[in-house]
Amino acid sequence: MQLRVVPVTPFRQNCSVLWNPDTAKALVVDPGGDAEILAQVLQQMDLTLEAILLTHGHLDHAGGVAPLCRLMQDAQGKAPVVIGPDKRDDFLLSSIESQARHFGVEGLENARVDQHTTDGQTLELLGRIFKVLHVPGHTPGHVVFVDEAARIAFVGDTLFRGTIGRTDFAYGDGQQLIQSIKEKLLPLGDDIVVMPGHGGSTSLGVERMNNPFLRAG
Repeated sequence: MQLRVVPVTPFRQNCSVLWNPDTAKALVVDPGGDAEILAQVLQQMDLTLEAILLTHGHLDHAGGVAPLCRLMQDAQGKAPVVIGPDKRDDFLLSSIESQARHFGVEGLENARVDQHTTDGQTLELLGRIFKVLHVPGHTPGHVVFVDEAARIAFVGDTLFRGTIGRTDFAYGDGQQLIQSIKEKLLPLGDDIVVMPGHGGSTSLGVERMNNPFLRAG
């Protein structure tokens, strides 16, 4: 599996493009916007986009889903399947356009999914197995996608280098997020590479030792 991170939207959200070089089939995690740029990246590498994975329903993670699906329908004759997050984030997916107006961001659209995900579910994509973990707190339906064989986790806005995701929303819960990280992510192993929704990558071992939110208590 190959990986390329493409920052999108004014929030510089990390959209991950993954592909199997043997089959030229790809998936993207959290196409928050800049759908034209993402489509160009896929076409320049002659990749077929099979799936879109969503960690949660915030505008900078899902606002580019609808336009990217339309572009890929035109380019490859078939739209990708949209998978995730947990259904408890549907209220966010359906309010992306109002979220965008609040932040003064244009070109983002409400998103619809083909398949919600649930805790413990496994997805077979690109010849690999991705485990789904429900890690709420930043949003109620936030999920994380883990390729245990490759030792990498796509964690959205749950865990960052030295900090955790925002929980100062009406639906946020800081204690729940910390507990979720400790119970769902840390047991995966210190060598797991963490690909967050913003900023640089880290590892679970580094965060276990140094992240003040995880060391407390």
